[in-house]
Amino acid sequence: MKTADIDSKLIDSYISLLKNMSAQNKLELISKLTDTVKTEIEKDNTDFYNAFGGWDEKQSAEELIDIIKGSRTYNRTIEEF
Repeated sequence: MKTADIDSKLIDSYISLLKNMSAQNKLELISKLTDTVKTEIEKDNTDFYNAFGGWDEKQSAEELIDIIKGSRTYNRTIEEF
């Protein structure tokens, strides 16, 4: 059975359950479903933009370079043979 067939049957079964609901309950359900879709879309957009590793600071490039260089530590030890 194809995924589209399963999805179609699932949607049809939900519709048959929702037929007897009041209009107010249907509107509330629509509102909640809309909210879940919006959060999924926002999460997808956030994940997409975070994948590029962009820097989200308001500092200049020179300030960022100074901060990075200042945070470097050298703890190099020379081992004897």
